[in-house]
This record gives sequence, C-alpha cells and structure tokens, in this order.
Amino acid sequence: MRKYIGEIGLTITAIIWGSGFVMSALALDYYTPYQILAVRFTIGALLLALVFHKRLRQLNKSILWQGTVLGILLYAAFALQTVGLQFTTPSKNAFLTGVNVVMVPFIAFILYKRKLDKFELAGAVLALIGVAVLSLQWSSSINIGDLLTLGCAVMFAFHIFYTGRFVSSVDPILLTLLQMTVAAVISCITVIVIGETSFSMDPAALSSVLYLAVFSTTLAFLMQTVAQKHLSETKAAIILSTESVWGMVFSVALAYELLTFRMFLGALIIFIAILLSEVRPQLLRKRIPRQIKERKI
Repeated sequence: MRKYIGEIGLTITAIIWGSGFVMSALALDYYTPYQILAVRFTIGALLLALVFHKRLRQLNKSILWQGTVLGILLYAAFALQTVGLQFTTPSKNAFLTGVNVVMVPFIAFILYKRKLDKFELAGAVLALIGVAVLSLQWSSSINIGDLLTLGCAVMFAFHIFYTGRFVSSVDPILLTLLQMTVAAVISCITVIVIGETSFSMDPAALSSVLYLAVFSTTLAFLMQTVAQKHLSETKAAIILSTESVWGMVFSVALAYELLTFRMFLGALIIFIAILLSEVRPQLLRKRIPRQIKERKI
C-alpha cells in the first residue's frame, strides 16, 4: 500500500479538483475571479499555518526561495487561466490547461537532460488526447484567451516539475505552507490594487468559496506536494489530468450535464494513458528478469 501512496494521493487531489468545477461556477455568481483566488489562498495559508506552524522552525533561505518560486508559479497559472477564460470557451480553457501534461517531460529533458521515458511520454500524449476528446469543442480560431490559457499550462507544467524537484529534499508540508503564503500575498495585493475589496457575505457564496479554500486549495495542494515525493513529475501530470474526468463525473452526477459517448471515450483514453505509464513498465520489469533466468537455465 505504501508503494502506491503517490498515485493514491494525486488521484484524490484530482477528484477534489474535479469537484471544484461545480463550486467555482457557484462562487462566480457572487465573487470576481480575483476575489476567489484571494480567499482561496489566504484561507489556505492561514489553515496550514495554524496546523503546521511548528514546522516554520525548519525555515531557511533555500526552502524559502523554493516556496516563493512555487507560489509565484501557482498564482500566475491561476491568474492566466482566469483571465483567459474571459476571452475563450470553457472547453478550450480546460483543454489548453491540460496541455501541461506533455510539457512536463520536455521541461525535465531540456533543463536537466533527463531521459525521456517512452512509456511516460506516450501516456502524456494519450492523456492530452483524452482531455481533448472529453472537453474540446472543435474550433480552429485562436484568440488572446487561448494564448493566455496556454501560458497557464506552461506555469502549471513548471509548477508540477519544480514541486517534484524541490520536494525530494525538503519538508513537503512546509513547502506547501510557503507557496500558499506567497500566492495569498500576491492575490491580496491584486484585489486591493484593482479595487475589488467588497466581498459578499451571502451564505451560499461563503459555502462555495470555503469549499474551494479548504478542499480544492489547502487539502488538494498539500496532498499534491506530499504525493510528488513518491513518483516522477510526468506520472504526476498524467494522474492530475484526470481532473477533467472527475469534473465531468460531478457535473453529470449533479445534473449540470448529460453523459455523452464523447465524454465516456475521453475518460477511457485518459484511463488507458495512466495504465500505459504506470502498469506497462512494471510488467516489463517483471518479464525481463524472468527471461534472463530462463536463459541461464
């Protein structure tokens, strides 16, 4: 069971993020996108600080720098996604955000000369195809919203990559706390500068944004950071791409959408991508020693 802690943690993260699509739609009826980000990250930082404040004793320049980098990437990704959504369709926004799944292995290859694993790379491409089938309403036109969302994908790809790189040598909980704090500071400055400091206190508004803050932000990013200590960045990106599948599941379950064959096919392709990157190499590793043993006999 301990062997699969990374996969289980990221799967739960993807499920939580998938459920967040519905809550985001509810929250947007009462708050601006920047207000939602400010509430999410601020509550997330406060909750993590309240529970894990003793870990701040481990603070040093190295982890402070790492948390700052991740916090900037995290806020930039969400901000670009939010602004991009105002100029493009939700389906395109979801697909272009999902492009990060194929960017991660190339970031590792270009920056650190890390060998491209053919199974993980094939799984990443297949996962992207699955996200396209699941969410994309086909259109050849490209606008500023699409470019901003593509920038969001780049930020998320770097965030996933550097989370995996940093977490290998530091406390993942402290790293999560620091990046959440940095994102909270940036988001609060943003709402003050643009003058969006008036927040609705409607019970429905508060319940939706609190869900996003506690579960989709605090718990989900904490689990992502801890889980990435146990598996590669590319595998992490592939598993996290199932966020779109779980978003579909919750949307259908709550009667926001009707299940279609295209949705089912997209989800199936993403599931096959995970099997390709996770199960196939393990089967090969079991098979190779057996072949060597047979030759010796």
